[in-house]
Amino acid sequence: MERAREARYEGAVPVLETPRLRLRAHRIEDHAARTAMLSDPEVTRYLGGRPLTGEEVWRRLLQFIGLWNLLGYGYWAVEEKDTGRYVGDIGFADFHRDMQPSLAGMLEFGWVLAAHSHGKGYASEAVAAATAWGEQYFGTLRAVCIISPENLASIRVAEKAGFKLWQETTYHDAPTLVFSR
Repeated sequence: MERAREARYEGAVPVLETPRLRLRAHRIEDHAARTAMLSDPEVTRYLGGRPLTGEEVWRRLLQFIGLWNLLGYGYWAVEEKDTGRYVGDIGFADFHRDMQPSLAGMLEFGWVLAAHSHGKGYASEAVAAATAWGEQYFGTLRAVCIISPENLASIRVAEKAGFKLWQETTYHDAPTLVFSR
């Protein structure tokens, strides 16, 4: 992870833009939209299997901000450029997950989008922008993502972005696929 730490942003989160989306730092005012997204059973069925409370969403928001400050990388809030509407989160992390295979020394990549934005190609667009940024700043450091075997939409997004199935495992007693690129 030394190369990742060299790419550190001292408190600043880079803004990435695609034709339809802006990836930016999270803001306090994202909390309501994030709570709506993460309390939706359709969204959370593959993210631990239960809707989150406003308190849990707030803690994750603080966690995302802390990633950038401590590691020099993290998660972006994703919004529609035309409307400014929040549509989800995407980014890199090191969550020190207690799982096998170990993800130590790898960038864990993840994304979640609100149900109102599903099926529009936003996930693929945002993943392409974030992976391009990751390649520029981390070089050849291995990136991984963990996905429920039932989450066919995220598997398609991962494969479109060049991720390949690396391992089948269990995380929190649930079958989990680990993709790598």
